[in-house]
Amino acid sequence: MGLQANGIEVELVQGDITDQPDIDAIVNAANAELRMGGGVAGAIHRAAGSELDDETRPLAPISPGKAVMTSAPNLPNRHIIHCLGPVFGVDEPGSPILAGCYQRALELADDAGLESIAFPAISTGAFGFPMEHAAEVASRTVLARSGNLQSVRRMRWVLFSDDDRMLHERVFESVLNA
Repeated sequence: MGLQANGIEVELVQGDITDQPDIDAIVNAANAELRMGGGVAGAIHRAAGSELDDETRPLAPISPGKAVMTSAPNLPNRHIIHCLGPVFGVDEPGSPILAGCYQRALELADDAGLESIAFPAISTGAFGFPMEHAAEVASRTVLARSGNLQSVRRMRWVLFSDDDRMLHERVFESVLNA
């Protein structure tokens, strides 16, 4: 599904974050050490191989709400942006920290002159952030930041399940069409 936010195309799809060949940068829902983990971090590290671990090691640790960018070895993308989202109920205030992840990722992509970026639902897996609340934070952040972007013209959320995609569609439509 496609939506618009200040001239930026926003797509919501069900799929695999490591299989987005038409996207310049994918976002990793990283852990503080930027190492292989479960969920999105595990999938990206497995697909990218040991070269990614070599590249991320000197950049770690990062704190919640922060992001760093690397190349995307063995992936069809130019870059990976690694964001550390908040652990729900632990890293507080959670919503501003999560918004910071999205803001920093968009800044890194825009500063690098990238045209497209794909996000997972950051912090909603093992970090326990409620999916609907996370979608609200993501959509409000996109709306607030989209007018200031110079190069980013397309954002995609790649969601694990069709139910997650439908929930995001409902929330994004509500926020972006308000």
